This record gives sequence, C-alpha cells and structure tokens, in this order.
Amino acid sequence: MIKRNFTPFPILTTERLTLRQLSTDDQQDILALRSDPEINKYLAREPSKTIEDATNFINKVNEHIQKNNSIYWAITLAKTNTFVGTICLFNFSDEKNSGEIGYELMPKFQKQGIMTEAIKEVISYAFQWLKFQKIVAFTHQENHHSIKLLEKVNFLPSPETHQEDPGFNVFTCNSSCF
Repeated sequence: MIKRNFTPFPILTTERLTLRQLSTDDQQDILALRSDPEINKYLAREPSKTIEDATNFINKVNEHIQKNNSIYWAITLAKTNTFVGTICLFNFSDEKNSGEIGYELMPKFQKQGIMTEAIKEVISYAFQWLKFQKIVAFTHQENHHSIKLLEKVNFLPSPETHQEDPGFNVFTCNSSCF
C-alpha cells in the first residue's frame, strides 16, 4: 500500500532547484507554460488561454494534492526563484504500488539538465517516501527529447501500449533505476 500524505507539502531541493507547491502567484507562469505551442505539441489537451484558465488549473491541482490523489511541483531555480516548469506524480495504483510521472519545462530552460535533475529528485521521493515499486511515463513516439530524457534517468521501454493512443510509448522505472 502506498503511503500518501502530502500535508505538509513536500518541498524538494537539489543543487540548482527548488520543487515547491503551485500557488495562485504562479498563474502567469502556468498560463505561459500551458499555452506554449511547443510544449503542447505532443499533449492531447486544450491549451490555456486566459489567466482564469491558469488559476482554475492551479486550484484543481491543489485540490488533488489535499486529497492525496496526486502531487504536483512547480520547478524553480533555487537562486532566483524563477519558475521554469512543473513535474508531477499521479494516477496512483495502490495494488501495484505505482504511479505515473509527468513533466513540462519552458523551452528557454530546456537542454540545461534541469529536468534531469528534477526527475531524479522526484524518483527518489517516490521510491523512498511513497514506497513505489514502479513509475510509469508516457511520451509521444515523436517526442525524441522526452524519450532521451527518460532513457537518461534509467527508464526502460515497456512492452505495454498506451490504451487510448498507440502513438505514445510507455516507459517504466522500478527501484533499480534510482
């Protein structure tokens, strides 16, 4: 059984990053992130169009955290508190002691090792604190940057297929990848 209690919210830190809870102060950054065509290129979602969309998203995310249904971090640069992206764990399975990971990074911060650093910290948290046995990631087969990132942090291609969209690859990570 996965032990989940996100109160108080688990702030994670690395050498360069602080992973913290989203707040409504992040609404402009969330709007920029979720409306960016490059980020949305491989995601099946409606882009955010207004500050209200961003605020509603933040509120929804924080409701899920309060219910211990998911955990969602804003990724910020530790020295400047600059918002650079997000990372989350969701779709928890108590019977499999597993969850899914998702992430987004503003284009101007890509290819700097930021997401690699964030994912490693979240993987560590998932296996040490939540006692996960497995983490699953889905990425579009044409999203080569995401595939390389997952392979870099020791996720392995899975023979499973994405139920709703065969254009997505499935990757898994168990405790041996962390």
